[in-house]
Amino acid sequence: MMKPAYVRVIIDRAIQRELDYSVPETLADKIYVGSRVRVPFREKSALATVLATLEQTDAKGIRPIEALVGEGPVVSERLLELAKWMSAYYCCPLETVMRSLLPQVIRRAEIGWKKQLVVHPSNIASGDIDKLRRRAPRQAELLEAIAKLEKPIPAAMLLRNTSLDNQALRALARRNLIDLREESVARDPHADEQFVASGYLELNAEQTVALKKISEALAAPESAKPILLHGVTGSGKTEVYLQAIRFALEHGRNAIVLVPEISLTPQTVERFKSRFAEIHDAVAVLHSHLSHGERHDEWHKIHAGRARIVIGARSAVFAPLKDLGLIIVDEEHETTYKQEEAPRYHARDVAVVRAKIEKCAIVLGSATPSLESYHNATSPTRTGPKYELVTLAQRVDQQQMPLMRIVDLRQERRKEKIVPILSEKLSQAIASRLEKREQTILFLNRRGFSTSLLCSSCGEARQCPNCSVALTFHRHMARLSCHLCGHTATVPKKCPACGKDALIYAGFGTEKVESTVSNLFPKANVRRMDADSMTRKEAYRETLRNFRSGKIDILVGTQMIAKGLHFPNVTLVGIINADLALHLPDFRAGERTFQLLTQVAGRAGRGETPGEVFVQTYTPFSPSIQFARHHDFTGYFEQELEFRERCDFPPFKHAVLITVRSEHEGRAKLSAETLVRRLRESLPSEFALSDAAPAPLEKLQGQFRFHILIRGEAIMRLSRLIRETIDKLPLPEDVIATVDVDPYQLL
Repeated sequence: MMKPAYVRVIIDRAIQRELDYSVPETLADKIYVGSRVRVPFREKSALATVLATLEQTDAKGIRPIEALVGEGPVVSERLLELAKWMSAYYCCPLETVMRSLLPQVIRRAEIGWKKQLVVHPSNIASGDIDKLRRRAPRQAELLEAIAKLEKPIPAAMLLRNTSLDNQALRALARRNLIDLREESVARDPHADEQFVASGYLELNAEQTVALKKISEALAAPESAKPILLHGVTGSGKTEVYLQAIRFALEHGRNAIVLVPEISLTPQTVERFKSRFAEIHDAVAVLHSHLSHGERHDEWHKIHAGRARIVIGARSAVFAPLKDLGLIIVDEEHETTYKQEEAPRYHARDVAVVRAKIEKCAIVLGSATPSLESYHNATSPTRTGPKYELVTLAQRVDQQQMPLMRIVDLRQERRKEKIVPILSEKLSQAIASRLEKREQTILFLNRRGFSTSLLCSSCGEARQCPNCSVALTFHRHMARLSCHLCGHTATVPKKCPACGKDALIYAGFGTEKVESTVSNLFPKANVRRMDADSMTRKEAYRETLRNFRSGKIDILVGTQMIAKGLHFPNVTLVGIINADLALHLPDFRAGERTFQLLTQVAGRAGRGETPGEVFVQTYTPFSPSIQFARHHDFTGYFEQELEFRERCDFPPFKHAVLITVRSEHEGRAKLSAETLVRRLRESLPSEFALSDAAPAPLEKLQGQFRFHILIRGEAIMRLSRLIRETIDKLPLPEDVIATVDVDPYQLL
């Protein structure tokens, strides 16, 4: 291989172009595609990633690389290929994609390995211990303990075990009586936990077929299609994943497992670490709740090849895992796989593309697949459906699907002037479960105590000054808060608009549900899981552990408790208000409601006792609610698909949402209208382009927002034309245009 004379790099700055540099002779043997380098840029230095090695270049004013950062390539050529695809597909600069590909702690290389003193076993003569006993009894005691060591031990742990101090240890080291070394130590986010090795569960007939299909894809990945594993809640999808990963490991290949919520990670990690306990350091974890040090160490464990299974949220799709054989995307329908900031990628779709590039098998699993995935698995093309559909229609051990009961809140309103948070039927069901020492989950996808503060005199609501939403009252901090921008305000004594003492709290969130349930059932242990109550790093794990062990009777929560969690003693699930997301101005509102109801209901009856689900709603005859009630995914899919096809919405056409925003409403509106005119000139007639319109959530974080929606089939061509049009349009400095390809919310 020839030594490169030049390299083409992408620097960690928003300049939207690649730059060429010369390679000093001293670095020529060490530079590869994917290496991290420090380069001169303008009057300063910048960090960059090598995209290509060159023998010659036409660029002028070439300057040499300053330094190589780290050893060997940090990004593989296949991951760079994925990054280039993402840049073209999601209509964003390559350097923006690279920020997602490499965690900040790895890009900046500011954090090193944690060091600790380690005492190694050594040949200690009994005479040395006897000599010390007379002059330094504490040193002799410590030396005696070290003489009994069978393997190296951290010095801090040794001193804790012997109740001796660091002074005695240092004295022994000065006398050259012990082998004391400073060594790197991994910051393991699960170091305090004990994982007991677990055996395999016997697969039923449907699971056996699923595993066979995945094994065939692992054996011949070049010809295999992505597999959509459609398994009802409780059908044993995770056991299929575990045995498929075992198959991959036995054939020298590694695996990535994506989960949608951080709250699912502890339970998933426990199951995987227990199953693969015999392989040291087999499982690595990547998610946003890790400290910088933990993320640094887990990433390097993966990059060095010590980890063979990576579990994490959406960014784990970029894990630098070598010999990748299998990618699993659990709960593939979840909207949390979609990133709402640039690059606005969807981890499921990126995983499918990475699997194609890496030539590995991919499994998308869900009880309620997204319409896009199910359409790919059921709609014929010239070569058959794009995905292979594998179905698990039965729960394991012949468990019954939970019985769903619809509670019509309109009827409740007729009985009482104010509709209670818990209907009479749901309250009675909870009381019954408490008597039987069974557990209950109550679900409401809204945080806070009250959703708004209203004046009963003039009707004015306390609005967020930055966003087009009312402020939510949080009782635990006695303040009003905006869940979109984080603005907080004190609770006024009188109405700021009319000055009257007529303020009332309207609506409710999880905090109020928790308070109400605690008052109704004072002997029950009630806990809440939402973004407000789970601020501590260990809060998720502790709450789930306590719930599993039966210390918590009733768990109240938002969508973080809605899916993936397996608690056999939960026999009742109450959905406090099924209508929250149903009437949003978004074409996916019905699909999301159906999925959420089905997933939450799936938490009930996973043990020997049948489960029961109460769904409280003002729209009991909505298709989303009725199909969910009967666990009829196929029926819902068919009627929803008909609506999507009629309106040219995904999965029949791709959608692109352009948002134009500014602190000045007039400038945002004018810029959006100008952009629409330019797009009409540059886009062929095959693409449907809407007029610029105020976003449903018109003001967000102090900025006015206007939407432009484009629909079409040739998405790569559409993305390129949009990028070219925006790049040529001189927007005012305070106006920003963002492009979201395949948007997952239109608010």
